[in-house]
Amino acid sequence: MIRTEALTKRFGDTSAVEGLDLEVRAGEFFCFLGPNGAGKTTTIKVLTGLLRPTSGRATVGGHDVVREPEAAKRMLGYVPDMPFLFDRLTGRELLQLVAGLYGLPPKGLAERIDEVLATFDLVGLANHLIGDLSHGMRQKLSFAVTFLHEPQVVVVDEPWVGLDPRSIHRLKWFLKERTRAGLTVFMSTHTLSIAEEVADRIGIIHRGRRLALGSVDEIKSLVERPGSLEDVFLELTREDET
Repeated sequence: MIRTEALTKRFGDTSAVEGLDLEVRAGEFFCFLGPNGAGKTTTIKVLTGLLRPTSGRATVGGHDVVREPEAAKRMLGYVPDMPFLFDRLTGRELLQLVAGLYGLPPKGLAERIDEVLATFDLVGLANHLIGDLSHGMRQKLSFAVTFLHEPQVVVVDEPWVGLDPRSIHRLKWFLKERTRAGLTVFMSTHTLSIAEEVADRIGIIHRGRRLALGSVDEIKSLVERPGSLEDVFLELTREDET
């Protein structure tokens, strides 16, 4: 569902992503890991059409994100690390606006909005101004917006910021259950314990280049003394820095 081929993004003389090859399969929960500045968010911005690659190619559901941006975006949902929402709208009004942007039919729309609000525990806040919501509530509203049009692929960048432990628990298992129903999840996170818990496969990027790719067990087998995913990640990236 997601593929990058020799994907490269440079900013002047600085290479943020260099020759990245990845393939994320349909129905897979893929976790994308790397130190700060490794190229994770740049890769995500290319996949979601926010940045154009310098060279190489990225596709979502077989659609080139540069040549067929609308087709790619119709399949895609995106939860950024710092969601931009309209503070002067209510949550319900934002969902109605997004429904219009995606061309969702009016018939059954009110019920669909109620459904996603209930899924993310937002029913009681649906008519509150977004500017009055806490960061955690805004993050959950971002998830509701993302799932409104029932995307086949969801890209999430550090989704746990500002969420309480109960919300984190519910969201991670919601995403995992949806992958069992065929959703493809591409998640960037620094919370390695969650990645170890939910990932079908993991990709590690460092200094813009792919460092490792495989299941949790395959990643752990890359070091002499496997421990937790966090231990292995620290060892792999430390070795790469020497």
